[in-house]
Amino acid sequence: MNTYRVKKRKEKTAAVGKDVGKAAGRAPDRNSARRTEALLLRIMVYCAAALSASVIFIIIAYILITGVPHLSPELFAARYNRENVSMLPAIINTVVMTALSLAIAVPLGVFSAVYLTEYARRGSRLVALVRITAETLSGIPSIVYGLFGFLMFAVYFGWGYSILGGALTLAVMILPLVMRTTEEALMSVPDSYREGSFGLGAGRLRTVFRVVLPSAAPGVLAGVVLGTGRIVGETAALIYTAGTAAGVPGNILKSGRTLAVHMYALYSEGLYMDQASATAVVLLAVTALINFLSAVIAHKLINR
Repeated sequence: MNTYRVKKRKEKTAAVGKDVGKAAGRAPDRNSARRTEALLLRIMVYCAAALSASVIFIIIAYILITGVPHLSPELFAARYNRENVSMLPAIINTVVMTALSLAIAVPLGVFSAVYLTEYARRGSRLVALVRITAETLSGIPSIVYGLFGFLMFAVYFGWGYSILGGALTLAVMILPLVMRTTEEALMSVPDSYREGSFGLGAGRLRTVFRVVLPSAAPGVLAGVVLGTGRIVGETAALIYTAGTAAGVPGNILKSGRTLAVHMYALYSEGLYMDQASATAVVLLAVTALINFLSAVIAHKLINR
């Protein structure tokens, strides 16, 4: 009996040894396959990054090569006419349009995100509905926003083509973007910050404005910068709402073109192709300046 048990133990030990040997043989194969897969993925990422960088470099180089030689003082004259096709009024209109749109959209977007994150009950159907609606609105083409703005502000309100109508349309357009980015930034703030503030006796409102929002400021700023970039480069929605009148309007209820619309008008006429290329250079410089200033502000907010 004892001999039989010893024999069975030896057989089990031999079987276990064979299994261990097989597993040891398969382990290098699995590690090699994982290394190969990781290498392929890394190569794909590098290729995608190189392709994106190349496209951006080609676009910037083309704009600079075709536009910089045609920059002249006449393009920055105080008044627009058919001889100089000055872009200075369009630059002023762009600044006004951006300021009005951000003044409307940013407070609404930030406060909406604060309510959804800090005050609304988690898991609420209202929160889910608002999020789905915001994501849906973010994917609507700008031409649809332009048609909405034309029917609402130009026709129903009777404003016609106006800077105010264009600003309100752009505010509606960037509102979902500002709200979603702000909400994500607020959700990234650790709950320990809120608990510590409550533990020190601060109320919810003081906690939101003194603790949560300052911590989420870089994320909120990112949404504002994205919204600003969309405002500066928008054309379709503004053609239907703000119009294409050259010059600086006397008030916000009159028509005026932004820099992007000005460039589109010059290209569409086909008579001022060189000036349109120069306008593209200025538009590129404005966008780069906005990104640079936002990066500086974000760096100061993070390191303060």
